[in-house]
Amino acid sequence: MASWQSKVVDFISRKTIRTRKWGDNEFETAKRARKKFGSPKPLNWLHTRSLDLDVVDENGVRGEWLENGKPSDRVIFYIHGGGFVACSAETHRPITATLAKKTNFRVFSTDYRLAPEHRFPAALDDCEKAYKWLLEQGVSASKIAIAGDSAGGGLVLSTLLRLRENGIEMPSCGVCLSPLTDLKGTGKSRFENEGKDMMFFPENIDEFAPIYLEDESPENPFCSPIYAELNNLPPMLFQVSSSELLLDDSKRTHENILENKGKSKLTIYENLTHDWHMMKGFMPEANEALNEIANFMKKHIPN
Repeated sequence: MASWQSKVVDFISRKTIRTRKWGDNEFETAKRARKKFGSPKPLNWLHTRSLDLDVVDENGVRGEWLENGKPSDRVIFYIHGGGFVACSAETHRPITATLAKKTNFRVFSTDYRLAPEHRFPAALDDCEKAYKWLLEQGVSASKIAIAGDSAGGGLVLSTLLRLRENGIEMPSCGVCLSPLTDLKGTGKSRFENEGKDMMFFPENIDEFAPIYLEDESPENPFCSPIYAELNNLPPMLFQVSSSELLLDDSKRTHENILENKGKSKLTIYENLTHDWHMMKGFMPEANEALNEIANFMKKHIPN
């Protein structure tokens, strides 16, 4: 049963974020999303008070390192969500800072270029470049866990597909939090969960996806990994809520991996708001989910 805290978050999301139309054009939509999505600056600061933070802007790679004061050769490569148009490494510190503390891994949270200023494949190019930069820094692929939420969860899978295509060594494991894996929006839950999802309406995907895609097909597997053959990937963990429009994005991707003889775990949490992990410190379900993620990563990248 969902906690009272989750019901408060549902109410706030419904009143302050959920809307049928985000803007009259793509720039208005992006501008509004940049105001609404992500954690506010005071909370971001609170989450990182006890951590070492180092901002990176080097040879086209941007982001930030978070470290729990204990040197480690194990790294979480994190890709933030935001519908491809919003958010940053900073706005997702409730997740990245918590994972740094729970795992004692170093976390590199990347900043990729956003649409509509930068369309597909800019975000994917930046994620691949950041991953290769980590390898150039001397981080072993076997010591990396890749993770992301929402659009960033989709980019996790797209990045893995790009690495596979280019013959680059894969990370040890991957984690997708309520990932957006089908920009065509063909999952049944997109409509079956209308009215249950307190953050989005079904038509929102038709508003956000073209901003990123422009003239690219939504069935391009590097945009929508659900259309790829998801074989030869590292062990994956998917987390999603039963009430999300994106429920089937996780379920079908998980099944795709299993059908291709891969390793995947799917955890469905009951009746929570999309990206509930961002509510760490308020929602007990956020702490539960982040504990599962930390344990999964430590299992696949032991000392």
